[in-house]
Amino acid sequence: MTEPTLPPLPERPAEEVSRDTASGAGIAGVDDTGVPRLVGDLDDIGRGFLSALFDLSFTRFITRRLASVFYLVGLVAIGIAFIATFLWGLISGIGSLWWNVGGGIALILSTLIVVPVVAFLAVVVLRFIIESGVALVAIAENTERTAANTEHD
Repeated sequence: MTEPTLPPLPERPAEEVSRDTASGAGIAGVDDTGVPRLVGDLDDIGRGFLSALFDLSFTRFITRRLASVFYLVGLVAIGIAFIATFLWGLISGIGSLWWNVGGGIALILSTLIVVPVVAFLAVVVLRFIIESGVALVAIAENTERTAANTEHD
């Protein structure tokens, strides 16, 4: 039985790094645990939203931050539309039974089948559109990062 390999130890202990950081001679971006913290776009996810929103040069993206909000609002709108259409279809179908029994039954059955299918497809399309936008922004961010890290001859 082989012994599991342990991960390599850091070059300097966390205590030494935190002491150096506290004295001003430390490494930028390292907290008192010795673990580098996120710096850059990932660090700014919760901050600077308004400045990014009103960035007229469009150098910072807000799509990833707002994707979940748009998805939630879309789901609520689809849910309200589903309930309203479903109830309207059932009430109209029941009302139609007085004048046209076959038409009323057809309207009730089509409401029971079509409205849930259309609502499901609407959720799928909403998710697809939001994921497409987020993927497009991720491609743009990765391309920008790649271009910044590529040597220019």
